[in-house]
Amino acid sequence: MKLNFKRNDLLNAINIVLKAVSTKTTMPILECILIEAGKKGVYLTANDMELGIETKVENCEIMEEGKIAIEARLFSEIIRKISLDEESIVSLESDGNIVTIVCDNSTFRIQEKDPDQFPDLPSIDQDHYITLSQLTLKEIIRDTIFSISPNDSNKMMTGELFEVKGDLLKVVSLDGHRISIRNTALRETYNDVKVIIPGKTLNEVSKILSGDNDKDVVLFFSRNYVMFRFDETVMVSRLIDGEYFKIDSMLSSDYETKVVVNKKEFLDSIERSTILIRESDKKPLIMDIRDSSMGLKMHSMIGTMDADILIRKQGKDLMIGFNPKFLLDALRVIDDEEVSLYLTNPKAPCFIKDDDGKFIYLILPVNFNPDSY
Repeated sequence: MKLNFKRNDLLNAINIVLKAVSTKTTMPILECILIEAGKKGVYLTANDMELGIETKVENCEIMEEGKIAIEARLFSEIIRKISLDEESIVSLESDGNIVTIVCDNSTFRIQEKDPDQFPDLPSIDQDHYITLSQLTLKEIIRDTIFSISPNDSNKMMTGELFEVKGDLLKVVSLDGHRISIRNTALRETYNDVKVIIPGKTLNEVSKILSGDNDKDVVLFFSRNYVMFRFDETVMVSRLIDGEYFKIDSMLSSDYETKVVVNKKEFLDSIERSTILIRESDKKPLIMDIRDSSMGLKMHSMIGTMDADILIRKQGKDLMIGFNPKFLLDALRVIDDEEVSLYLTNPKAPCFIKDDDGKFIYLILPVNFNPDSY
């Protein structure tokens, strides 16, 4: 195999597939990138058996077709540091045993691996799919990913539910303390689908997507896998197997207090309160809701903060406490100028939702001693 690349085009493709390179494996071939050159162009592939990514390299000159497998981290470092000029030409040549990489005045010779040992990406039936703009999918992930659980003690909580019913996509994430729901109208009607996509996969997809509203991404669903196809890239991920939580029973339209507040003012006040919290602290932010104002109180070992912000209130006065991080995570992804909070009592969840049903954030309160505030 003999190829010439523009250094920056090659590096961009490497950065995309690196996200699927295994870091902990007993199979050394999974630590490699597969490079294939044929009539359709040059493709780079990585596969850790949970997530696989294939992408096409732009502007590549093929002098001799073939395929090689090369250790991914080493290859990445070489291309990253071989030249500072993004337009430099990188030549890559293989004799079936050694890969020679030449750029400017540098030459590297690297032992290659057997490309025939590299696992193929799973084949996916393409009958069940949906199409979204890249911007829409990127926003959906941004608006929900913070609610997945960071550990895998409960596998379901490390993924997100993607449920398609007709022309509506509902995406749900939860971690035991909060729930995030994003409802999105689709351009057309599709077959019903209900799958759980790992949070790691969605994080990596979001990093690669351009966020262009004029470019689409197609999601194909099978029994065990989901495939994302966009630009010159294909990502295939194993799904989380099992039945997702029945969240409808957790959602209620009943409330005794409704608060409408300026989002920026609310967000800024909460951020100021977190100045007084160290990482090990678990101090709640207390919301003291009265007729036309809401007091925000933070008492910690470092000091105290008291703030008042104007609100529009319906219903009863209420004092309730929350983990401020959970409020911040939800507020930061809401684009509306005002937000509506629906509350019942100090022990019941708070709902932050819009009138159109585009998003719902459920946050559980924390216990506190009212006499201390």
